[in-house]
Amino acid sequence: MAAQFGRRLRRGATTTAVAAAAVAALSASQAPAAPQPDSAGDQTAAGTAPSGDSAATGNSPYHTDLPPLVTPDKPGASSNLPVTGSAESGIPASILAAYKKAEQGLASTDAACRLPWQLLAAIGKVESGQARGGKVDANGTTFSPILGPALNGQGFALIKDTDGGAYDGDSTHDRAVGPMQFIPSTWETWGQDGNGDGRKDPNNIYDAALAAGRYLCAGDRDLSLAPDLDRAVLSYNHSQEYLRTVRSWFDFYNRGTHEVPDGTGVLPVGTSGGATTPPVTPPSGQGGGSTPPPSSGPKPPAHNGGGKPPGTGPSTPPPTTPPPTTPPTTPPAQPTLGSLENAGTAPLKATAGDAFAQRVKVRARNTLGAPLAKAPVTFTVVGDTDARFAGGRTMVTASTGSDGTVTAPLLTAGEKTGEFKVTAVAGTVKPRTLTYTASVTARQADALARTDDTALTAAPGARFADRVQVRATYRDKGLADTAVTATMITDAETPAENDKGPHFKDADGKAVRTLDLTTGADGLLELPEIYADDVEGTFKLRLTTANGVTLVVELKVVAAPAA
Repeated sequence: MAAQFGRRLRRGATTTAVAAAAVAALSASQAPAAPQPDSAGDQTAAGTAPSGDSAATGNSPYHTDLPPLVTPDKPGASSNLPVTGSAESGIPASILAAYKKAEQGLASTDAACRLPWQLLAAIGKVESGQARGGKVDANGTTFSPILGPALNGQGFALIKDTDGGAYDGDSTHDRAVGPMQFIPSTWETWGQDGNGDGRKDPNNIYDAALAAGRYLCAGDRDLSLAPDLDRAVLSYNHSQEYLRTVRSWFDFYNRGTHEVPDGTGVLPVGTSGGATTPPVTPPSGQGGGSTPPPSSGPKPPAHNGGGKPPGTGPSTPPPTTPPPTTPPTTPPAQPTLGSLENAGTAPLKATAGDAFAQRVKVRARNTLGAPLAKAPVTFTVVGDTDARFAGGRTMVTASTGSDGTVTAPLLTAGEKTGEFKVTAVAGTVKPRTLTYTASVTARQADALARTDDTALTAAPGARFADRVQVRATYRDKGLADTAVTATMITDAETPAENDKGPHFKDADGKAVRTLDLTTGADGLLELPEIYADDVEGTFKLRLTTANGVTLVVELKVVAAPAA
């Protein structure tokens, strides 16, 4: 991070030559007065800044590079994206998409705010150089965390740790985190899920851009009004220099910009791994012409390139001195995995072919016992089973969220019944493993019914003319191989096997009143023939499945009427 902040300012630091040029430009062009504070507690405009932890970034350092003199389009032209433009006007594709998605989201939930995506682009430029030139993965998450220096009160605001290092890896002091540089305490309040992955990650540009938009729209601000826009920017970082820098990029992007591939954006001067963009000299006919009509709010400061305000005549640009730099610091050690624990996983049980209602959930903690974010956890199905995660996979890796927890994908049982294991493994040097037992049971009937409603009658000593046919089903589908017990029962309150009345016959022709049977294809079962003895009356036949589904059938023995 030493190089990351080589060209950044902090509140209270000596004004740089670039900022001095900006002030001179504003004075020469008769810029509007400084914006008024939102409340009595915000005294930035009056010269007394509130405490650093009341700003989104904790008043962390920011990039001070200014736009080139050659703008991507002439002033007043359409802000539609041109196909080409200067290198500085290019915004990486994923970053630009995130800004526009945030603008659309706020337009539907807080239309009165009128958030322009160009304001998010301006803040993203000074905070992270458009997330380090667009170095993000397919989901919009930076390949490595973007962290500001420790806010330890030594040249910066003093903000003691509020997140146990979960976001910034620092359990002593807070640091600004991610593409939009939120301090952990602010992210905890304003964090959003901008890409719909179920997580609020300050290192994801979609999440961070939406959170920044909501933060800027706080209260009843209308960002189409210059005073409200200025107050919103000052709430992000309490610094007039910061406001002028953001305003400069905001006006620059409003004149036009274009999309560039991820990873190819221009990095601010001094950013680790970035190339310096030299000042751009305006071509003949530009730089001494008329000034475009002033917009509401402060005008942008003088651009990199040393140009003077229109009307001052040719002169030699004043000498500049290099801006003060932040002393190199050693990046904070990334938190390491200390433990992996069960985060409330319920017993894993499912019926063959069904999805498990429960999912494995674990929590990772660092060596200090605080929740550990972005820790990869690998879930694996182990054993003789055809249960699978979504997509037919037996192994899936996911990362923990800000609370240190991660939930395995949905697991679906196959046709094989019995037990198997699901493991959760985190860490590489000293892996931590949790093992869960899962069980799959066979489908069992949830209904048993006759296939017709024909009355079953017989004369004493005769055979019932109609056979009893039933169907066992599971979720309205016939279930084969279902065990069914058929018993002739008494009519007592606690039914028992009846020793008289209707009965079946065994192979020897003897009367039996209990049979164990099994359904065939499509869950159908036709009972053997039933015979009546000499006793008249109404009797009951009970059919019961192994899991307790019961059907009672009525049998009547009635003497035939006299001729």
